[in-house]
Order: sequence, then C-alpha cells, then structure tokens
Amino acid sequence: MGNEHRFLATHKKNREPWQFKDAVVFRGDGEPRHPVVTALKISELSEDDLQPDSYSLGGSVELLEDRFAEMLGKPSAVFLPTGTLANHLAIRYLCGTRSRVVVQEQSHLFNDSGDCAARLSGINLVPLGVGFPYFTLDELKENVDRTETFRVASPIGAVVIESPVRRCSGQVVPFEQMREITEYCKKQGLGTHLDGARLYMMTAATGISPLEYAKLFDTVYVSLYKYFGAPFGAILAGPSEYIDGMYQERRMFGGGLASTALVAALALKELEGFEARFSAAMSRAENLFTHIESINGIAFERFERGSNIFPLKLSPEVNVDKFVSFLRDRSVFVYPVDNDPRSFELTVNTTILRRSEIELVDAFRAALG
Repeated sequence: MGNEHRFLATHKKNREPWQFKDAVVFRGDGEPRHPVVTALKISELSEDDLQPDSYSLGGSVELLEDRFAEMLGKPSAVFLPTGTLANHLAIRYLCGTRSRVVVQEQSHLFNDSGDCAARLSGINLVPLGVGFPYFTLDELKENVDRTETFRVASPIGAVVIESPVRRCSGQVVPFEQMREITEYCKKQGLGTHLDGARLYMMTAATGISPLEYAKLFDTVYVSLYKYFGAPFGAILAGPSEYIDGMYQERRMFGGGLASTALVAALALKELEGFEARFSAAMSRAENLFTHIESINGIAFERFERGSNIFPLKLSPEVNVDKFVSFLRDRSVFVYPVDNDPRSFELTVNTTILRRSEIELVDAFRAALG
C-alpha cells in the first residue's frame, strides 16, 4: 500500500475529511490540516526545494521572505513562527515610545492574544467599532483628539486594521475606509499595520490585489498556515530599517527556531498559482450556491462585504443530522454552527475544485430530497 493510501484503510463512516482525496470541506481557509497531510506534502518536495537555514536565517526561509516582500511591495519581509508574534512586533516598531494602539473591538489582536501587548511591551490596546467589523474615521479622529486632552500624555502610536475579520464571519473592511484611515494616520504621524492573515481571501472577494492593500499600510502580516500549506508560520513585511534586524526581536521572544526550511518550502510550493486557484474556487462557489439556493429547504445569505464565508439556513422540515450525514457519505463536509444547529457557515477553500459543480449540486439536492 502506497504512502498516500496507508492511512485511509478505515471504515468510511469513521474517516475524517483529510482522508478523502476528493473531499470538499466547507471549513477552513485552506485544505484540511493534519500531520499526515503535512508529511505527505513534505515527501513531495525535491532536494532543490529544501535550502537549509540557520535559526530561520538564509536558505528557503530567505527565499520565502524575498518572495513575499516582492508580492506585497515592501522593501523587506521576515518569517515569524506565529501571527500573534507578527502583530505584536509590528506594533512595537510602529509605536516606539508611544503607548497606545487603536484596534477593532472584534479583532484577533484584542480578543485572542491575551494582554501580550500590555504585559510584554507596555502597549495598551484601544478598541473601537464595538460589535462591528470596523471602526469609522470619525471614531478614530474623536479618540485621537480626546487623548490630546489627557492630563498625562498618553499618545496613540499606531492603528491596526484586521481584514477579513474572522469574528465577524470573514467580513471585509471596505477599501475606501482603509484608504481614508491610513491617509489620516500618515498626516498625524501614526503608524499603520494590516493584520492580513487572510489577505488572499479578501483579494479573491474584492478583486483588489494584495499589493494594492499593502501599499496603504506601513507593515502587513500574512498567515502561512491558514491556506498556504505550512504547519505554522507568518510573514511580516515592511520597511528595511526595522524588518532587516527583526530576527533579534524574534530571538528575544523565543521565535528563533533552529530550522524552518521545511515550513518555508511548503509555503513556497503552495504559493505557485494560489491566487488563480482561489479565484477559481470562489467562482465555482458562487455558481454552486446560486443553484443550491433554488432548492426547497435551504436558504443562503450573502454578507454585503463578505469574503469566503457564506451563511446557510435549513428549513424546519429538513432533518439536520441526515443532511450532514448524507453529504459526508459523498465526501462533502459541512458543519452546523454551535448555537444554532440549523445554521451553517460554509467556508470556501480550494477543496471545492476537487469536484465538478454538477456533482456538488446533485449531492446537495439529494441530501435535501
């Protein structure tokens, strides 16, 4: 039995999405992550793909950094083990001696990083746009003006925008909103950082290139593991005067990993043609959902500023367990949301390209029949 089939010899009902080569998995921005999948991808790398590094310096890692710097239009880029560290080091640089950073109240940095900025770098996060995907320029101006009246100076040093916003079902901050905010920040001498972990999801939805988004900001972070096939990792791109020496801060925060050539090589491999593949995936999804929403028992919604997440609702007469099980038996995986078993959020990724549009429409029609 070959490597690619060695782990697939279990009963179909008990197998997971990664065990089906033709599986369409409506969860996650990339293909299903699993150690076995990673091991198989590593086995496909050639000797030329793997250039050794030393503590994440040189070799394949440097090739990856140079590639992202070019794609994002920045002078330099640096590999970091996590997005949390990428965001953290970006705002440390942008703030300097100033102690406040404006963020979205729904952002990853505010909700999912503990108090790392305050405890490790003496930076306080100021959340705006409570309950919404983004804050407005007027909100930002009001906050900047208010801090200038404090008895003890507590100046804002930087503004961070996350987009798409995962906690808001992948909704996108409008490009013009970003432009207005970043132009204002430049006039005020405030640094700007784009938490673009899912930048390539956003570009597929809006048609605006990563380069155009990155031009608005001083620094930008992109995830390597969410959809570029790496088991972990992040890229932070920005000005050379800071990025070129950031390996020192990376080491200081415990992120100077002894070797990351494998991670870099996997990401470089997945980068080849990714934008075209993901654009094709989004196009297929739009056509698929247009056909599916005409079937009785199912309703689709589309966010006005959505990216690759599409809400789906089943009618009361549909047996949810049978619906999910029927699709699973045909290697199509959907997942109800936790607080409403009749609701789903279908996340589009490149696995949708594994099956024809007709096959998928037939599977959903039969599952509802």
